[in-house]
Amino acid sequence: MAVKHTPTGEVHKGTKNGQTGCGFDTKKNSEHWVSSHDRITCQKNGCNN
Repeated sequence: MAVKHTPTGEVHKGTKNGQTGCGFDTKKNSEHWVSSHDRITCQKNGCNN
């Protein structure tokens, strides 16, 4: 599953109301995160592998 950070447009590995692969808490400012089927664009460790 992927989540998109709407302010930056970056797509991360993870779930809404959880945590991204690279460690962002998607429960903080949850209105900034939307579930997505887009290709993961985050290059940080945890999302890109």
